[in-house]
Amino acid sequence: MTRILSFAFIFVTAVVVAYFMYFRPEKDLPVYQPSELNPALVDPSAMRAEDHRILDFELINHLGDTVTLADVQGQILVVDFFFTRCATICPLMTKNLQRVHDRLDPSAPVQILSHSVTPAADSVSVLRAYADKHGANSDLWWFLTGTKSEIYSLARKSYFSCLDEGDGGLQDFVHTENIVLVDEKGRLRGFYDGTDSKAMSLLFNDLQFLLEKKSDKI
Repeated sequence: MTRILSFAFIFVTAVVVAYFMYFRPEKDLPVYQPSELNPALVDPSAMRAEDHRILDFELINHLGDTVTLADVQGQILVVDFFFTRCATICPLMTKNLQRVHDRLDPSAPVQILSHSVTPAADSVSVLRAYADKHGANSDLWWFLTGTKSEIYSLARKSYFSCLDEGDGGLQDFVHTENIVLVDEKGRLRGFYDGTDSKAMSLLFNDLQFLLEKKSDKI
């Protein structure tokens, strides 16, 4: 009887191991298309896109450099929208992003892009002081300013990160806790609540997954 039980245990163990090694579906992250998102997040002009990639941009980072999509080509992006004078959700979002930043290898092909939604107030010097305050390594983290209309267009037509409607005009205002994960091909791979520690842990794990997949292709 003991011999039969031992055999049964070995057999079941072998089946379980085989399942996890050969049959369990490989983990992957979704590739989000506009039609799969909350319609309130998606600008109507982008709703029918079937292979959405983030849009090109021309902004200025906290170092005073003009940067475009070409400058982050092939990198994995972590994207948020904030402003330095925010006293509500932004400090917590920035603190959580700082934790992600601090856990990354400085040589990793990752760039955190924090867009100011009050670019008239958040000049290069203001953003530089803010970056220094949070110990941001510019190899991993840029704080960006530019024209309000372009930044707001990116939020609504590229990253689909805010529910607000508007055209980037004087009275328009974006305020969102959403942080967006973008793969090296410019595809949207995840949306996370930047004020929630569990969501940010998931973001870091998903980011590591994309890094591992990217390294496997090299």
